[in-house]
Amino acid sequence: MLLDMRDICKDYPLGKETVHILKNVDLQVAEGDYLAIMGRSGSGKTTLMNIIGCLDTPTSGTYLLDGEDLSTAGEDHLSDIRNRSIGFVFQNYYLLPKLSALDNVALPLLYAGVDRKERRERAAEALERIGLGDRKEHQPNQLSGGQCQRVAIARAMINHPRLLLADEPTGALDSASGEQIMDIFTQLNAEGTTVVLITHEQSVADCARSIRHILDGRLTDAKEVAP
Repeated sequence: MLLDMRDICKDYPLGKETVHILKNVDLQVAEGDYLAIMGRSGSGKTTLMNIIGCLDTPTSGTYLLDGEDLSTAGEDHLSDIRNRSIGFVFQNYYLLPKLSALDNVALPLLYAGVDRKERRERAAEALERIGLGDRKEHQPNQLSGGQCQRVAIARAMINHPRLLLADEPTGALDSASGEQIMDIFTQLNAEGTTVVLITHEQSVADCARSIRHILDGRLTDAKEVAP
């Protein structure tokens, strides 16, 4: 099991009270799975993704990633895990506006200590793979929304992470661009990448192999998606 969460709770203080965001969440994701987690705004889905992605830690419970307990890991170790093992794709891309597509994709390699020549070669290959080889020197403001999201996917995959997390990846795109992005996720999963997708759109969730819903901080049982 690549991802194993048991009895995960996440609380936040609010004045003299405590807000319970996640309530006894159990989630297991095997290597190579493609899971969609659906939920309305405020349901706890983003908080759950932040814990899965080592951007946050649970208040209680156990989180094993590839057999390693990360429930109480320190920030430096979590940062290392994020860089080595997890790729992130967000609704708003989070590309650096003054960097080219090539340099945006190469950023994780810079943090990993890869030399400049190899960084640029690998980033160029990643952009070629997603059909943006002719846009590698373009800055984000010279690209469409769909192209920016493809650059973000290339950046997320540049270190060959075992787990790809996508938070509302088509939320800012038109339907045609959204379909292209989901096709890329399907291809990456077919090649062995484990994908966990956060969405509120049924058509997006239906691209996954199974769906779970989150409501008021609690996960429902998994529902398989018909092929």
